[in-house]
Amino acid sequence: MSQPSAGFSLPDEAAPPESLSVVVPARDEAENLGALIREIHAALAPIEHEVLIVDDGSADGSAALLRELKRGDARLRALRHARPCGQSAAIRTGVRAARHPWIATLDGDGQNDPADLPQFWRARPAGLRPDQPWLAIGHRVARRDSGWRRLVSRCANGLRAWWLEDDTPDTGCGTKLFGRAAYLDLPWFDHQHRYFPALMRRAGGAAVSIPVNHRPRAHGRTKYGTWSRACAGAADLIGVKWLQRRNRRPEAEELI
Repeated sequence: MSQPSAGFSLPDEAAPPESLSVVVPARDEAENLGALIREIHAALAPIEHEVLIVDDGSADGSAALLRELKRGDARLRALRHARPCGQSAAIRTGVRAARHPWIATLDGDGQNDPADLPQFWRARPAGLRPDQPWLAIGHRVARRDSGWRRLVSRCANGLRAWWLEDDTPDTGCGTKLFGRAAYLDLPWFDHQHRYFPALMRRAGGAAVSIPVNHRPRAHGRTKYGTWSRACAGAADLIGVKWLQRRNRRPEAEELI
């Protein structure tokens, strides 16, 4: 799938180095967005931040709601895809538009708890720069999903961990933290968000799993189909393994 066009300006060079953009991909989540945005602001009150909601072609009134919410919230920004392009494309749109050097992501359904974000912020190694490949990703130890979804996820995570050796128990968790510049250096493809740990490790970095709270969905329904994800995932696994095997990281020094 082609990447959506987004002619956004570069991030604000005057933005504080310790500031954060929270990117939330959302499709038909109008009933969940207002509460989620308020929770993000409350959790990150001590940290300079913005919230970018990327409306992935919703048909439920999300755009009108976001316009209304923006009027009273200077830290809220909203972007919209003209048609649904998928979660990875929505994340990329948000990251490209972000004004701050660090990026956190949450799913738009409200099941990821914004209260977990401060511990991700504190987990960054001392001296880490946003252009260095490093990822903190959530581990939903007690998932609040159906038994079938938990089983499918457990099998998919096990297969990915074995095949890609990414040492990550829950690659599907939407709660993540990483540097904007490091993310933009990763190879991009549809469904990329499920392979962040493997791609960060491929770039010579690290992926750290952090236990997080997982909440039941309050409104709406999931947008993911089990069999469509399985078919796409099989091709993605082969592609990411190819990227790993074809990887080269030369070390260069400047001549003086």
